[in-house]
Amino acid sequence: MRFTYPGKRNWDTPAQRSVVMAPQGMAASSHPLATRAGVRVLEDGGNAVDAAVAMVAVLSVVEPYSVAAGGDAFALLSLEDGEKVVGLNASGRAPAAADLDTYLAKGHETVPVTGGLSVTVPGALSGWAEALERYGTMGLDTLLRPAITYAEKGYPVSQVIAGEWARAEELLQRDPAAAATYLIDGKAPRAGQVFQNPDLARTYRRVAEDGPELFYQGEMAEAIAACVRAGGGLMTPDDLAAHSNQWVDPISLDYRGHTVLELPPNGQGAVALEILNILSGYDLAGLEPGGAEYLHLIGEAIKIAFGDRDRYITDHDFSPAPLERLLSPSYGAACREMIRPGAVLEPGAAPPNNGDTVYLAVGDSQGNAASFISSIFTHFGSGLVVPGTGILLHCRGRSFSLDPEHANRLEPGKRPMHTIIPGMLMKDGLLEAAFGVMGGDMQPQGHAQFLVNTLDFGLDLQASMDAPRLRYMGGKSMYLEDGISQESAQRMAAWGHTVDQGPYPTNEVGGGQVVWRDQEQGVWLGASDRRKDGCAMGY
Repeated sequence: MRFTYPGKRNWDTPAQRSVVMAPQGMAASSHPLATRAGVRVLEDGGNAVDAAVAMVAVLSVVEPYSVAAGGDAFALLSLEDGEKVVGLNASGRAPAAADLDTYLAKGHETVPVTGGLSVTVPGALSGWAEALERYGTMGLDTLLRPAITYAEKGYPVSQVIAGEWARAEELLQRDPAAAATYLIDGKAPRAGQVFQNPDLARTYRRVAEDGPELFYQGEMAEAIAACVRAGGGLMTPDDLAAHSNQWVDPISLDYRGHTVLELPPNGQGAVALEILNILSGYDLAGLEPGGAEYLHLIGEAIKIAFGDRDRYITDHDFSPAPLERLLSPSYGAACREMIRPGAVLEPGAAPPNNGDTVYLAVGDSQGNAASFISSIFTHFGSGLVVPGTGILLHCRGRSFSLDPEHANRLEPGKRPMHTIIPGMLMKDGLLEAAFGVMGGDMQPQGHAQFLVNTLDFGLDLQASMDAPRLRYMGGKSMYLEDGISQESAQRMAAWGHTVDQGPYPTNEVGGGQVVWRDQEQGVWLGASDRRKDGCAMGY
């Protein structure tokens, strides 16, 4: 799709910012300091992979409730002038001692949200390093420098991040190391207050000097495993030493003449594709954006796709999902036959997962891009910090089921169903965009809505990000963000949806980023979600 500017703007409230345009490269993230770090790497001759790693490392310092080296990561990397795309799965596995009987014997019906039993092996740092080793041009010794500087010298906490940080005060107060590292006099830092993390600065300096292996072997691995066990978990140094990443081929779907790329399971990228597969049979461009008819169609498509997600999506090595069937035209048509105007489907999905994640997108002067996402799952993850390191540990094990009949049941060495998903778009075999929307279950819903806004309704990139969103909340419940009309909400309620219009925290409908390559002009376009503190910036 080639944009003509000025393009269409938002359909109820105007976009708050213009699309950013630049000739050489573009970076977009949820924090300006991270975006600046990425652009600086590009200006210094680095490529998109280099810039992405510098950006995610800075985000682990300035947005610590969302991302850490103690979490997981996924990426889609566009290479060879935008003609080749590879996928990275840097998610970790359950400890070898983790099994259903152990958790059930402790009286758990679900995996705890916090504490040691929620911790799977963190794959993020290994993933950042391996992406550089294969496709970067710079090393961690260079790319961790901005993160080290902000951790050591401090930075003023931004407004949205300060609000989210405050929500986790009680959790952080439970763990002495977490409180000592991430609270100031027992309180979350307020907006504008300078925050420092000297322990994390020292850890990143060690990683820069000695490599990521020290995280998975030796003294630090022993400290991580000891922290998990002290929090009631089952991890051992051997679990960390056994970690490995996977390089995978993306899965894809053609939508309105464009190819949408996602990663295969254990992530939920297939859910975004299934939603689009269902929607492909409707003339959405002929409907009113934000109107009840459109919201009903996309809400029901999401509901069906989430039912399939909760039946099938898990570690592909343990239980392959029937992706060919779920993404086939015939299955999309069968799903559309279930959706009836003015009537609500019964739910087939489990309750939704909220999540805290950072997504970033970056494009370089060679026309390549990185769609990069990293997460500790919920606000400050497990709530555990490895003493003396500044490293937060995620709670991704929370996604496992303790139902012995469930495809996503907990098993030793298994990766859980993952919510974090990077997206890419191609046109005529060439890279078009790297995009993503963070926010737990919101992510495939956000991917679909961003693409519909752009490809069906013709909104420009910033307007597509800023447009009010729907979020399926489980059951028959649909949350409609402010900006969707009362008339649409009332009509949906009359059809049987349980409609909620808030108030909700900012991250209820996620936050997205996008960089877009205009192949005809050879320039980059970028947009950053109004719901976050970040920005897009080019050079």
